[in-house]
Amino acid sequence: MARFGIRLARADEGPAISSLALRSKGHWGYSADFLEACRAELTFDAETCGSGWMWVATEGGDVRGFGLIGGEPPVGELRALFIDPEAIGTGCGRLLLGHALSQARSAGFERLVLDADPGAEGFYVHFGARRVGETPSGSIPGRMLPSLEFDLAELAEF
Repeated sequence: MARFGIRLARADEGPAISSLALRSKGHWGYSADFLEACRAELTFDAETCGSGWMWVATEGGDVRGFGLIGGEPPVGELRALFIDPEAIGTGCGRLLLGHALSQARSAGFERLVLDADPGAEGFYVHFGARRVGETPSGSIPGRMLPSLEFDLAELAEF
C-alpha cells in the first residue's frame, strides 16, 4: 500500500495549508522575523485551495504536503510546492512534484517556471529543472531567488 495519497485540495483547507507552508519554509532555518515577512505570500485562500489546480499529499488522512500550478498553456507556473518538515525525505515531495508536472502536461503546458527557495533549488534540479535566472523575492526586499524551468517535453515521467 502506498504511503501517501494525492487528492485535490478543498476550499476549506486554506488555514491548514497556509500553516503547513510556513512550517515547511521554517525547515530551512529562517528566523521568526523572516517567516513573518513571508506570511502573506504563503497564505492560501479558499478560492486558491478550491481552484482545481492545487493537490495535497495525505498520509492517514493528514495533509503532508501540497502543490499548486497556474497560468495558461503553453507556459505555466509551479506556484507552490511545500512539504511538512516531518515528511521531508520520505518521497512525498517527489510524488507531489511528479503529479503536478503530469497534470500540467495533460493540461497542455509545455513548460513550468518557478521561483524556488534557494535551499530547494537542488531538489528541483535533481528532477529536471534548469536554472534560467534570478528574480526578486516577493516578501524580502533585496533578496534574490533562483528562477527555474521544467521543459515538460524533455522530462521523463517519474
